[in-house]
Amino acid sequence: MKISYNWLQDFIEISESPEELSEVLTQTGLEVEGLEKVEKVKGGLNGLVVGEVIECNQHPNADKLKITKVDTGGEDLLDIVCGAPNVAKGQKVVVAPVDTTIYPTNGEPFKIRKAKIRGEVSEGMICAEDEIGLGTAHEGVIVLDTDKPNGSPVADLFEIENDYVFEIGLTPNRGDAASHLGSARDLKAFYRRSITMPETGEFKIKEEHPVKVTVENTDACPRYTGVTIRDIKIGPSPEWLQWRLRSIGLEPISNIVDITNYTLHGLGQPLHAFDADEITGGEVIVKTLPSGSLFTTLDDVKRELHEEDLMICDGQSNGMCIAGVFGGIKSGVKETTKNIFLESACFSQDYIRATALRHGLNTDASFRFERGTDPEMTAYALKFATKLILELAGGYVASEIIDVYPEKVEPARIPTKFNTFDRLIGKKLPHKEIVEILGELDIQCEDISKENFTAIVPAYRSEVTREADLVEEVLRIHGINNIDIDESFSTGYLAEFQEVEPYKLQEELSYYLAGKGFREILTNSITNLKYENDLSLGKGHIIELLNKSSEDLGILKPSPVYTGLESVVYNLNRKKNNLRFFEFCQSYSHLGDEYTETAKMCLYLTGNESEESWMTDPVSISFQHLSGSCYDLLRKVGIPKYEISEIKDSSHFEYGLEIKINKMLIASFGKLKTEIASYFNMTQDVFYAEFEWDQILDNGSRNFMFRDLPKYPEVRRDLSLVLDQNISYKEIEEISFNSEKKLLNRMNVFSIYEGDRIEAGKKAYAIAFYLQDRERTMTDKQIDKVMRNLMGKFETELSAIIRK
Repeated sequence: MKISYNWLQDFIEISESPEELSEVLTQTGLEVEGLEKVEKVKGGLNGLVVGEVIECNQHPNADKLKITKVDTGGEDLLDIVCGAPNVAKGQKVVVAPVDTTIYPTNGEPFKIRKAKIRGEVSEGMICAEDEIGLGTAHEGVIVLDTDKPNGSPVADLFEIENDYVFEIGLTPNRGDAASHLGSARDLKAFYRRSITMPETGEFKIKEEHPVKVTVENTDACPRYTGVTIRDIKIGPSPEWLQWRLRSIGLEPISNIVDITNYTLHGLGQPLHAFDADEITGGEVIVKTLPSGSLFTTLDDVKRELHEEDLMICDGQSNGMCIAGVFGGIKSGVKETTKNIFLESACFSQDYIRATALRHGLNTDASFRFERGTDPEMTAYALKFATKLILELAGGYVASEIIDVYPEKVEPARIPTKFNTFDRLIGKKLPHKEIVEILGELDIQCEDISKENFTAIVPAYRSEVTREADLVEEVLRIHGINNIDIDESFSTGYLAEFQEVEPYKLQEELSYYLAGKGFREILTNSITNLKYENDLSLGKGHIIELLNKSSEDLGILKPSPVYTGLESVVYNLNRKKNNLRFFEFCQSYSHLGDEYTETAKMCLYLTGNESEESWMTDPVSISFQHLSGSCYDLLRKVGIPKYEISEIKDSSHFEYGLEIKINKMLIASFGKLKTEIASYFNMTQDVFYAEFEWDQILDNGSRNFMFRDLPKYPEVRRDLSLVLDQNISYKEIEEISFNSEKKLLNRMNVFSIYEGDRIEAGKKAYAIAFYLQDRERTMTDKQIDKVMRNLMGKFETELSAIIRK
């Protein structure tokens, strides 16, 4: 949103510089993203000086050129070759000396150079209007009527108005500030100054030619006002109005259209001017049309309407305008228009937002209606625009102001406690200051006591609905920079927060994985329907796009694997064979009437553990590399305890493991099926892990326990266990730690054997047990007791054969 520094001064007295104002606007919640100087005349006539033609003689080598000597206040006269027919001795003229950059009305700026023209030296240029951006005339040079000394800046002779324009990143909740008046209101509250509203005046009705108005859908249109103006003359706007619009990047069109734009950007109230002679039956009906109805908009596009698109129709229910969004091709103001019906209305935010989204339209009017407009501004803005139309386009008012306002929008009443401000701000503000700030923001306070008051919020502040909103209003005017932060600073809060902050944890894990040799990938949320038809990793629960950009991007991805493997293949095809990728992404599914978006963290590993080297032989990435990375991640996020089970009947994995907490899936990882890799034309194995990000956030903990380093040594004892093949190492580990919770420090498998030297259907684990007493050195008696206890558990619970 663009706001003009000069235009703001129509509403509020400003002595501060544009730079100072930028800081204040940003503090009050209207973040200034850019500040630009705008010149009414490009270049501001900089470098151009007053010159006096001392001599003017015919060029010896050209009939249409003259050689002049011009006094520009310097020690020497300038020789300038000029082709203008009206140049003459004794004239005061505009001179562009050598090295001056001039900005023509049409064309690119250029720098004046010393040159020879038909053999004669020229040391500058005597300028015409169009050559310096002052107009379009090129019949001759500008002859000045001035007594200014030669060499004086030409800019001093003309009213060259410059402006500064603020580029404001308006947040969706600040519809009240989407105008110069809205921005001025914030400055009013900050500086404690008054607002000046433009005059509207009174109108006399010359002849009655009213247009009847019927509002069928008052939910979508709470208030509708309009007036008929006849015998207007369509033409260009005056210079002041054109400059106002150009300063904020709008191109003037005609006096009527320019006035509606001026009112919108000045007061924040969109208007629409209809050609009154195109309103069939002399009636305006605000209604919805049947779904599938066709309507051609101002851009000559035929659009199919939805049953909830609010329309402005004529007496025969023919659409003339998509209410609050876009006009129709027939009913708008044209060069031949003589009579207009001027509309000013308040439309429902929900209706306009949905309609604009459905049709892919984003106009200045819809931008404001989507955020909410002031129902009390409609009639005022209508009168203001009518006054301007009468002044700039002539004509007369041909009807009373029609105002359909069946149910007045009442100000919201919010019961509030003063201690809420103290609790949420973290600083105790005087009650008087709170009441004064709210008053400056047009939020009146009633029923004030020592502890409570009732805030009366005007209709144009529809986003202020609760105590916390009032606190925010006070804080942005009081100034967040005025809140001292010290060691004892604290505030309250209104909602429960996750113990693990999602974005902080994501950033932390990204750095962690990058340190482990992984690279982050970012893939599209949209993928190819053919993948799902062929592989069915999403089990058919897909969400198809209604407006596809192409068949290759037809569905929201039901599994991260589709787009992740596209990245893997892209790199493999470029001879990057050893890959470790990670990604934070979403998957999407649709089952019945329920649409689900699930956050994921994924790992992809393929190729060798490291690049080729003369020092070591290459080692292929295996399931152990992937599982080690997964267990490390779980420890990193503070999930030390979980259940592990083998994956069975998976659409993704040939083999792998699942990790659960309280039967809730946390992660699954393993080797992707060969047919999936082959589908993407890969010949090497791919190992894949998929973490349920929301479960990680819910179960992870950032509370870590620290203790002193042990003073006493760790003792190792080895056992060889012969077990049934279906017994996992996890079971051995659980039995071990449940049996010896104090002295067993850690375990490690250093060998697994299956073969003809042991009984069929059996396997042998060689396990190192590390024991440690943190309070004293362990004795052989203690160690033997622990190991006997463990061996007994293995024999009774696992039917193990112990080899010591």
